[in-house]
Amino acid sequence: MADTHAETVLFVRDTMLPQKEPPLSTVGPLGWARGNLFSGWLNSIITIVAFLFVVNLIAHLLPWFISGTWNANSLTDCRDMMAAAGREQGGACWGVIRERWPQLMFGFYPSELYWRPVLVLVLLFVALAPILFADRTPTKMLGFTMLFPFIGAWLLWGGTIWNPITALLGFVIGYFVFTFLSRVVNAGISLFLAAIAAFVWWSVLSGYVVSGLSAIAPLAIHSVQSREFGGFLLSITIGVTAIMFSLPIGILLALGRRSDLPLVKALCVGFIEFIRGVPLITLLFVASTLLNIFLPPGTNFDIILRVMIMTTLFASAYMAEVVRGGLAALGKGQYEGADSLGLDYWQAQRLIVMPQALKISIPGIVSTFIGVFKDTTLVSIISMFDPLGLANAIRADANWNGIYWELFIFIGAVFFIFCFSMSRYSMYLERKLQTGHR
Repeated sequence: MADTHAETVLFVRDTMLPQKEPPLSTVGPLGWARGNLFSGWLNSIITIVAFLFVVNLIAHLLPWFISGTWNANSLTDCRDMMAAAGREQGGACWGVIRERWPQLMFGFYPSELYWRPVLVLVLLFVALAPILFADRTPTKMLGFTMLFPFIGAWLLWGGTIWNPITALLGFVIGYFVFTFLSRVVNAGISLFLAAIAAFVWWSVLSGYVVSGLSAIAPLAIHSVQSREFGGFLLSITIGVTAIMFSLPIGILLALGRRSDLPLVKALCVGFIEFIRGVPLITLLFVASTLLNIFLPPGTNFDIILRVMIMTTLFASAYMAEVVRGGLAALGKGQYEGADSLGLDYWQAQRLIVMPQALKISIPGIVSTFIGVFKDTTLVSIISMFDPLGLANAIRADANWNGIYWELFIFIGAVFFIFCFSMSRYSMYLERKLQTGHR
């Protein structure tokens, strides 16, 4: 009887209940805190202890930061100001940043010429726009990107305008030699001969051409010596140059290490392993002291140029291994697909293999860039006045003798801005290209 009743009685809802918001304890900030910070008794204790530690740290650091000594002209003035304000416990002496920030930024660069490095920095961002945001900038801007290294070097060092023009002509000569010879011999030999032609132009012929053109049309701006570079101007100049050239050199080294030609592979492996096995500071010492021993007498090899070359070679070796990891991550089918399309080696690398390998290698590439930019502070060891070297020089001044944290906090904050920006762009590029498995 009960079973028959259960089968015949039906319940059908004739009205719908109104929707309700989810409980506050499961969504929003409160839900996030409950799920991540107070999900258990152990997490709750750790959260409370960490919160008390952070509050105590801020309570001690905040008064030190807001000491209000921006107008001080010496460490003694800072202490007098803090004593007058009732801050006997001490505080930051930010007057040293107000007084010396131009020196930290530009080193000993002539103050009346500050506009030149500032203009170069602005032009750098303009030149990077077609590379960093290719889908949002006109393709025609790539022409300016290729010209920027010559324009930037001329603005920073000054001198005759014919120097950057003849330097650019070396690349033009190499391009035409490569284009002409590639129709007769293979690409490797053509590239080698093109490099020799460019080297002969730069080392032998360009000097005479510059002298002749300067005599006919003396177009020049005030020249600045390399010893006047310093501060973040020096770090950015070395860092940007190393970053700019280390990627293409690293790609060539990675391809050479995977080459089937024994000589090419041996040279690339030997270079990569030697550079990776030697500290950067050793290479900088070689660039600053030992390199002059092997040069002809009377040769004037600019110290910043030597450091940029060594830093670039150092970064290129690490970049080669990063790119090689991306190449190794590609399946064999990608290479077979390129062969099935009838592409030669360089076409396959340019159109199919290398774009995928670089996409995979984005985190490692940007990490290497950040490391190279931070390693520019090592030039202080060879008596070059990067921001850390200038900080030591500033602290040697009697007015600021005893200043430590303020200078290093300011330098660290500027480095953080540059490095954090590169890191965020890396994340943006990964999302844009959908790097990784989905």
